[in-house]
Order: sequence, then structure tokens, then C-alpha cells
Amino acid sequence: MLGVTAGMKVIDLTLRIEPGMRGFEWESKFTKAKDGWNASTLHLYSHCGTHMDAPLHFEASEQTIDQIPLQDCFGTAWIVDLAHLPPKTPIEIAHLGDLAETFPAGDALLFRTMWSQHVGDPAYYRDNFQPISPELARWMVERKVRLIGVEPPSVADVNNLPAVTEIHQILLGGNVIIVEGLTNLESLTEPKCLFGATPLKVAGGDGAPCRAFALLDCPIGS
Repeated sequence: MLGVTAGMKVIDLTLRIEPGMRGFEWESKFTKAKDGWNASTLHLYSHCGTHMDAPLHFEASEQTIDQIPLQDCFGTAWIVDLAHLPPKTPIEIAHLGDLAETFPAGDALLFRTMWSQHVGDPAYYRDNFQPISPELARWMVERKVRLIGVEPPSVADVNNLPAVTEIHQILLGGNVIIVEGLTNLESLTEPKCLFGATPLKVAGGDGAPCRAFALLDCPIGS
């Protein structure tokens, strides 16, 4: 492992889970002064913060989060820069540019919209972010995209049940892993990276928080 990472830079793409975040609460269970150690009880929504969806989430199949092969959670990812895209604009195939023709089957796509800058603001969960269009979702299934990562809390408007159901069922039903709630994508300055997202191994889970990260080639001497 040292040989793999020695020439690479690790970029954390995970939101910090903290008090005030929707879907997270904690309470002290033990303290060093009273019990001899510090420990807390965590209450986590399965789609809290940076998280991965399992097909069971929208019953696209019976696959649960613990059944997603770990090897499918790592690989080459291509960064799609959409920072210029106006709010509410659906992400279409055309927004991929040349990648729409050259995308290698089995790789991942990360959509940089800068939406994570709204974390902590109620607007983060509203319908202003850029959703994945049905056409793009079907294209990703056809082109065998293995995994996609987005900055908003969902790939589609969480306030529009038919729309959010359609996109999740297309992607999850087509074996496209979904990671939502990414951050820090502006640190990915190259067109591609090695990407990983490791969810909690929850038995029968419909999804789980995960630690997402990128590995970038690090120039010698940097």
C-alpha cells in the first residue's frame, strides 16, 4: 500500500458529520472522568451527509448496502465541471462534452457543481440544485458507468417524488452506484482521479454514510 500512495495526494471529499446536520444527533454515553473512557451514542439517518444509496432505497432491486461489492466502490473517475451551470438546470448528456463519446465503460463520473457551498443553509435541501436528467441517467446505464458522485443531497429534486424516484430507479436499477453529498470537488484540478467511497456495512441497509476521497498524482518534489 505504501508503494501505491507514496506518489499520490489524498483529497477528502466527505462532509463532516456534526451537530446541526440534518439526520444526525449524538449524546455522551461514557466519560473519562466517570467511566474511564469517552464514548458517544450516534443517531444517524441512513442518507445523512456524504452517503451511498443502495438499490433497496427505491426498490430498484433487493440489493442492500452491505451487498455492494467493495471493489465496485473504487476506480477511475472523470470530473465533469458544471460550476457554470445555473440553478435548477438539468444535467444533460451534452454537458459531458467530449466525454460523452470517449467515456470508458466501468469508470465513474463526479459532477462538480459547487453545490456543497450551501451546506449549513436550508437552501441545500431545496430544489435549486442541478438534477440528473432522465436522458443522462439512461445514457449512464447504457455506457456502463459504474458509479456517480454529486454534491447535492440527491441526484434529483427531493421535493418531487416522481422525479426523484424515476432517476434513482433508472440508475440503481441499471447497476450505477450513487454517492450523494460530496464536497471539496474544486480541489480536483485534473480531468480524472482515482475515487473511492466506503459506506458503513449495515446489514439490510438502504444506504449509509460513507467516507469519500480522491487520489491524485503528486509531482516529484511537491
